[in-house]
Amino acid sequence: MTNMSDIKMVVTDLDGTLLKDDKSVSAYTQAVIRKLRDRGVLFVIATARPIRAVKKFLPWVSYDAAVFHNGAVVEDGGRRLGKTGIPNPLKIVAAILRDRPKTKIAVESNDEMYSNFDAGEFWKGIEYTATEDFHETEGLVADKIILEARSGAEMEVFRPYLRDELYIQLSENRLATIHDLQSTKRNGIELIAREHGISLAQVAAFGDDYNDREMLMACGVGVAVENALQEVKAAAAYVCGSNEQDGVARWLEENLP
Repeated sequence: MTNMSDIKMVVTDLDGTLLKDDKSVSAYTQAVIRKLRDRGVLFVIATARPIRAVKKFLPWVSYDAAVFHNGAVVEDGGRRLGKTGIPNPLKIVAAILRDRPKTKIAVESNDEMYSNFDAGEFWKGIEYTATEDFHETEGLVADKIILEARSGAEMEVFRPYLRDELYIQLSENRLATIHDLQSTKRNGIELIAREHGISLAQVAAFGDDYNDREMLMACGVGVAVENALQEVKAAAAYVCGSNEQDGVARWLEENLP
């Protein structure tokens, strides 16, 4: 078991984990993170959100490095460390719409969203380019493809459209996202850790959703918030308070010397 005094890097998911339900971060949590960073512990966010959504809507979240789009884009101190994606997303999108023309789809590429539905339904205030046939995405490399899916069964209908190098994952039981196999939070964290000479055994990670499970299992210390999915709690070594209770910050204050 990892000694808590060996932790050199803390990684946390945002929505449902570090952020409260109203997407805020308490002054208490900010103070705990600041003390952690002042002691030289790296603070990293690992999120499904795009870069613009963090920097525009969450300016109060300070971090040393970040994993965006579940690992498609990795930054360290504002410097791009890695990028993976889905070449020619139009081919996949066109095939889905041909067979299932009412499917709500969005494509993220180069920090822009292209959507055939009102994206504000899912992400209040988000800026996007409205499209019907996604011709704007021709020749682009997508960070991810987003589909409406309210259950695992609804998600599975899209699996036949995936190429071998892609995977699909349910998010918050309302969306499914398609990614390159290399685009995972774990891979992004490993890239950042390696850049700083840190092993995964020296990383503490926090999460709540399906896309956090792998990183909680891979890192030296995996912590699920109380409001996490049961599968995520089962994969974690510890369970802390909920996102509404500043669970991440309270666990850090109590367990990292």
